[in-house]
Amino acid sequence: MGAEALIAHMKLVIAKLRRQQYGQSSERGRKVLDQLELQLEELEAETSENAVAAEDKAAGAAVKSFARQRPARAPLPAHLPRERVIIPAPCACPVCGGRLAKLGEDITETLEIVPRQWKVIQTVREKFTCRSCEKITQPPAPFHVIARARAGEPTGDDPLCQIRPASAAQSAK
Repeated sequence: MGAEALIAHMKLVIAKLRRQQYGQSSERGRKVLDQLELQLEELEAETSENAVAAEDKAAGAAVKSFARQRPARAPLPAHLPRERVIIPAPCACPVCGGRLAKLGEDITETLEIVPRQWKVIQTVREKFTCRSCEKITQPPAPFHVIARARAGEPTGDDPLCQIRPASAAQSAK
């Protein structure tokens, strides 16, 4: 992009010098104009050569495969009590109605605050595969107040929950 901008700038300067060509110092301006035209030709030739070389290189280059890595997030502390909630999975394949076999499970950990105590709620979404059509079935992920966050929904005992309705009542008056 730098070469393209330089070429555009030089074209503008050349056009300006051509307009000034018939002034008092037209001989000096003509020499500057000739030099700029030569530089412009060299730049255009260089950029076209670079473009051809880049196309040749791109045609012969092999594209490497890309494996997406999961973001590394530290697990919640192990000393916190955990509550396991299992989301029920379908009994039969939603596509063909065939029998399902357990393939694995995904566990989402959410940090909940109970007054004066912390606990981790593990939401388990069991993953099943159909023996007939080989489709994978899993219940949807639980709703979080803040997307991709670990914090759970505020409870009625939370002091912030008690402040919000009062402030809403004051703004209504």
